[in-house]
Amino acid sequence: MYDLSRYSPHDLTANTIRTLAMDAVQAAESGHPGTPMGLADLAVVLWGQFLRHNPADPKWPNRDRFILSAGHASMLLYSLLHLSGYDLPLEELKTFRQWGSHTPGHPENYETPGVETTTGPLGQGIGNAVGMTIAERWLAAQYNRPNYEIIDHHTYVIVSDGDLMEGISHEACSLAGHLSLGKLIVFYDDNKITIDGPTDLAWSDDVPARFHAYKWHVQQVDGHDPRAIADVIEAARAETLRPSLIAVHTHIGYGSPHKQDTNSAHGEPLGEEEIRLTKENLGWPPEAKFYVPEGACDYLRPRAARDWQRSWQALFDAYAADYPELAQQFLVAQRGDLPQGWDENLPAFEAGKQLATRASSGKVVEALAARIPWLLGGSADLTGSVKTQAGDATHLTGSDFSGRYIHYGIREHAMAAAMSGMALHGGVRPFGGTFLIFSDYMRPSIRLAAMMGLPVIYVFTHDSIGLGEDGPTHQPVEHLASLRAIVNLTTLRPADATETVEAWRLALDRKDGPTALILTRQGLPTLDREQLAAPENVARGAYVLSDVEQPAAILIGTGSEVHIALAAQQMLQKEQIAVRVVSMPSWELFDAQPAGYRDSVLPPDISARVAVEAAGKLGWERYVGMNGAIVGLERYGASAPYQEIYEHLGITAKAVVQAAKELLS
Repeated sequence: MYDLSRYSPHDLTANTIRTLAMDAVQAAESGHPGTPMGLADLAVVLWGQFLRHNPADPKWPNRDRFILSAGHASMLLYSLLHLSGYDLPLEELKTFRQWGSHTPGHPENYETPGVETTTGPLGQGIGNAVGMTIAERWLAAQYNRPNYEIIDHHTYVIVSDGDLMEGISHEACSLAGHLSLGKLIVFYDDNKITIDGPTDLAWSDDVPARFHAYKWHVQQVDGHDPRAIADVIEAARAETLRPSLIAVHTHIGYGSPHKQDTNSAHGEPLGEEEIRLTKENLGWPPEAKFYVPEGACDYLRPRAARDWQRSWQALFDAYAADYPELAQQFLVAQRGDLPQGWDENLPAFEAGKQLATRASSGKVVEALAARIPWLLGGSADLTGSVKTQAGDATHLTGSDFSGRYIHYGIREHAMAAAMSGMALHGGVRPFGGTFLIFSDYMRPSIRLAAMMGLPVIYVFTHDSIGLGEDGPTHQPVEHLASLRAIVNLTTLRPADATETVEAWRLALDRKDGPTALILTRQGLPTLDREQLAAPENVARGAYVLSDVEQPAAILIGTGSEVHIALAAQQMLQKEQIAVRVVSMPSWELFDAQPAGYRDSVLPPDISARVAVEAAGKLGWERYVGMNGAIVGLERYGASAPYQEIYEHLGITAKAVVQAAKELLS
């Protein structure tokens, strides 16, 4: 339609990306045009010359991963996907940020083919990318054999000033340097502009020096010089012992006569007149909207894509002939399945034996590690406390990834984001542990894992005032309510060792979202299942643990407080008051049950209900009713032996008895 023959293939494609970004943001009347305009040259070099992927099969296991951590620049990614031949037609770009489109304001991996992870909250993407690179290297160590490098790919990331200001990037990049993740290549878009204005309003970091200190390979480049960009990428790919940072000096809003290098190009449409002037300045037809010249598609569509995957498949087929067991294991793990019989011979626990649920969880981990070779554990410097390391599991080091345990250090932010990245990569089932109080540091990553439906397992121990002497700074109060508020996160607080086994079974069975296991520091007696209900209904979230004929009231407990409810039941029985005890390890699982089952556990005609939990009371009204009673906390804890804390704060069987009697009176 238009004569653009004066353009080189690179410039034609880069300007197509710039104009698509301008047009889409203008049509939506919201968005971020400036960063895609500034990064177009880098993106065209990376996707046109280096990125190994196959638009016809976005889930090909050995593809390179591309992460747009600066998710506000989503139109850059959508333009690349469209021009490269993914199932993202131009009409989707025209409906950017609109209801039902596959081009949401920030990239969503479950919404758009070719998007590797959901980004937007700054710093999360680089955290995910570190996890993906860990997964790539771990899988290579487990499965590659001489002449069979079936796992061999890079992870490329674009980060912004905002990503690097967020604290999670420090944790993640420090970990990446420590683990020598040489196949991680990060492009820092150094455009010196944030929403408020120039970055020097709030930031004066020497970024290259910072990454040198992390033991990264560091380069800098003019972000609008395609040949120089290709050279630094080649150098980064040649560096195998260190992750690479490339500081890419770009102009935000590149080509805009009045808005280049200004914060107004960051997060608002350029305006129709400025778009017209920008197109003229770039030598583009000023009246053309959403114009995609044929050459732009030709340049980015990887001609070798099918050959890459076909060659890989041939290699894998030969590998499967020589190593059939490993190949089968690899395929099962890639599907996200578990080995046949994985949950056989899980530990059984003697009734009456005192055991903290963190300790019983550790015994379950031992059994599971022997059955699931791709179960990869870790903790944030609390291995001995959270019991997440199987006895024979060696830890990953910068020079040896053959182990099955990650010492994340005191980096809860990075641990959570990296576990999401491993789950996104595929082939690995990650779990990691810390104290429940530190779930605050992990919450952004947990929320995104729930949004993306990732089967990550969080092991949270020291779950209440029951941790004792460390005091209120370490005693979680509001954290259970906070986790229960996260949509699609299953929170499980088992009452004893037997329920802990079932909780792990449920967590590993789940494929469509994360699970939080909430475990005690203090010992709890293992319940006698000959006298009480069997634990199978843990899977239903709540079940009748101890029943009586014609109960007058219902006592509901979770975790360690189930034992308080049972003690209260015995005290009330001595006064000829019959009550039912319900163990409710998971609100989410119980709420998902049919109404008939829920009514069988909590009959509507029994309105006298008492919930007991050593945590904040928020939310329990939905189960006890507005006229029920909640024995819980309305203050922070204290430093003392845990038995004294329970007594002083009124989380006792006596308090439950009193509450029940008041309801019945």
